[in-house]
Amino acid sequence: MRAHLGDRLVIESRRTGAARRDGEIVGLHHEDGTPPYDVRWSDTDDVTLVSPGPDAHIKHLEHGRSARESSPPDTGEAEAVSAAPRPAGTPGPGDIGRRVAVERRRRGLSREETARRARMSPEYLAYLEERSADPTMATLLRLADALGTTVTALRGSGVDLPPGQGHALLRPQLRDLRPEECRRLLSTHGVGRIAVSTPDGRPAVVPVNYETVEDAIVFRTTPDSVPAAAVGTEVAFEVDHVDEAMSQGWSVLAVGPANVVTEPDAVRGLAHRAHTDPWAGGAREMWVSIRPTRLTGRRITPADQ
Repeated sequence: MRAHLGDRLVIESRRTGAARRDGEIVGLHHEDGTPPYDVRWSDTDDVTLVSPGPDAHIKHLEHGRSARESSPPDTGEAEAVSAAPRPAGTPGPGDIGRRVAVERRRRGLSREETARRARMSPEYLAYLEERSADPTMATLLRLADALGTTVTALRGSGVDLPPGQGHALLRPQLRDLRPEECRRLLSTHGVGRIAVSTPDGRPAVVPVNYETVEDAIVFRTTPDSVPAAAVGTEVAFEVDHVDEAMSQGWSVLAVGPANVVTEPDAVRGLAHRAHTDPWAGGAREMWVSIRPTRLTGRRITPADQ
């Protein structure tokens, strides 16, 4: 019998064929996938160490098939399976795994710490992040709790919904942020919104991928785009984050003049240090720099924080 993380162990009666118990394999003790296994049982959500008997079989996650207990592979076969590279066409990280990994990194958590908070093995968390997987609702609930988010967010079910649809806090506290805290929240990179007046005189607010370089906010665009209308004017730039699970969040507003970056060395430096390509795609080689003259922000928290 061999299994992988995420497979299901099914124990059934050979006499009736009825499933008595099943659980998700969340820990392996041998590299070749032979027993024993750490199994999270679907009926109790408990994790126990299991050495399967003759009434058990494995339901493999990726192929949807069952493997009845068989003789363990010889050492040479086990080593070949363990060392073999991922075959072409093997699924990569699933949507849930990518969201878990992004949220974990955003909160500065290691896999080990996240696994400890979610009461699972680091190896299983690595499996979820790196392979296509379909974790149970109980696993998602623990991960959401460990990461301070929601199951809906990890599944991406609310991707077409605006943030902030949760219930307001009973006694919220709205406080102003100091400039240094605003700079910290702005720091490095992300997605923000720039408010400009378009050439036809109409106001517009558009999202852009931005970086921070020293005291400046910079982003890439094209000369004929709406964000390019910011050049030579005073603009407002806003970044925020809403925690749906906790009904709290923050926003930072930067106001200042916007100018195009023309010095070749500066342009090359910005392109070299950019963390990501613009999500909008295409050739966007015009860098715009905003140097805030006013930086303000607010944070909503429970009254006791």
